[in-house]
Amino acid sequence: MRFQRLNPKAIIPTRAHPGDAGLDLCALTAVKIAPGQRVKVATGIAIELPAGHAGLVVPRSGLAAKHGLSIVNAPGLIDEGYRGELQILLLNTDQGAPINIVAGERIAQLVIVAVSTPQLVEVDDLEESARGEQGFGSSGSAP
Repeated sequence: MRFQRLNPKAIIPTRAHPGDAGLDLCALTAVKIAPGQRVKVATGIAIELPAGHAGLVVPRSGLAAKHGLSIVNAPGLIDEGYRGELQILLLNTDQGAPINIVAGERIAQLVIVAVSTPQLVEVDDLEESARGEQGFGSSGSAP
């Protein structure tokens, strides 16, 4: 996958371990996120997704578990044709403590997924299925 460093201080997205699905995205600059605050954080990176693919920006589990840091619109969706800077909408879910992000810190992960774009066909009736119209909670409650 092709990428562009928009700022010489930007850190190249990398996988922590061979076989990892997510590429770590890093903060370009330091930022302090107050309790309950959301902040758009620059990465200094732009990407060129392969044809037929999209990028999903997801939270890092360690930051979520230790600090309550999440992504406002998780997962963030990057469409194939987008060529702008990857920016991450972080949310401090901790109501009591600020979170300090340092420049270069891993703040999110980018997962590349294949996308199917079938043509929509309007019909009068849909085919029957075993589930039917059963929605929220239809698979039973947890023990």
